[in-house]
Amino acid sequence: MGKNKLKKFAEMREFKCVLQYPREELIKNGFPYRGSWNESVFGHVAPIVVELGCGKGEYTVGLAKSDETRNYIGVDIKGARMWSGARTVEEEGIGNAAFLRAEIENIDKFFVPGEVDELWITFPDPQMQKTRKRLTSTRFLNLYRNILRDGGIVNLKTDSPFLYEYTRRLVELNGFEVLMDTSDLYGSGLADPVSSIKTFYEQQWLSRGKKIKRLSFRLPHSGELREPQADDIPKDDYHAMARFNG
Repeated sequence: MGKNKLKKFAEMREFKCVLQYPREELIKNGFPYRGSWNESVFGHVAPIVVELGCGKGEYTVGLAKSDETRNYIGVDIKGARMWSGARTVEEEGIGNAAFLRAEIENIDKFFVPGEVDELWITFPDPQMQKTRKRLTSTRFLNLYRNILRDGGIVNLKTDSPFLYEYTRRLVELNGFEVLMDTSDLYGSGLADPVSSIKTFYEQQWLSRGKKIKRLSFRLPHSGELREPQADDIPKDDYHAMARFNG
């Protein structure tokens, strides 16, 4: 491990806005702030918005700056990436943003039912070969049901035509209420200040001529979730390209 990465990890341990709970510690001790994020972490009560796979944390920071009436939490397992956003929060004293270093598969161990109002899934790996690893699959939506309020909002922002079409089919099959659906966010006129926040990697995709898609929908607690047929969805023509979280 490089010295720069070790330095980042050391700084992360000192950042007040960062909570690090790998699986081993979670199993051993549980999460002490489950159900009390607002009171124990932020020190004030507000709706909670979680970004899954936050990468460098730019989107979490941008969301927090855009709306001080909500509390924002970026989640990722890659601490060296998260360091960038966490440092910004520390240096600028952003009081409504925090970061959780943990695996998304364990997200329901960190929040009690209904504690989260809204989720953002920004530029995840589309996992074209592995349905159960897609962050919008029924496997993960069932996890999200455990933390979201009934009818809470799920926002997908992606450069992947495959993941966008797969998620659209899932939403339609399960009869979810759609709040926004566009295959060309910036060309549609639907981009608002929140969805227009651009991370470093999103700017890279745009520079390569990739259109950004956004799909937002409400996730109800009731009903058994069904997986859509996806075998006929064309694979992304750039699927071999290295992928990054925003």
